[in-house]
Amino acid sequence: MHTLPPCPECQSTLTYEDGSGQYVCPECAHEWPVEGEAPEAARVWRDASGNILQDGDSVTVIKDLKLKGGGGVVKQGTKVKNIRLVEGDHDIDCKIEGFGAMSLKSEFVRKN
Repeated sequence: MHTLPPCPECQSTLTYEDGSGQYVCPECAHEWPVEGEAPEAARVWRDASGNILQDGDSVTVIKDLKLKGGGGVVKQGTKVKNIRLVEGDHDIDCKIEGFGAMSLKSEFVRKN
């Protein structure tokens, strides 16, 4: 049977693991990381071809993209310079000449 370490603050033996990589003491509410847990790997963004994207890269749009709200279309072959990678569904923030600031999905671009 696996024994959990006592609380480093109050030495209570009633500690438990909360499932998110933390030990918790119910008596003093102290939390500390589980030893030996691997840190989460950093997110890697990839383009439609599987190339790794980084902030500042230049990409090309590989499909006509209809714009929501304002109408218009970003045409296939449009070059986008100096992208910024962000968390979320649309994971590229950029400025496209003639359209302004917008967000794109990495699956619709190819790294230059």
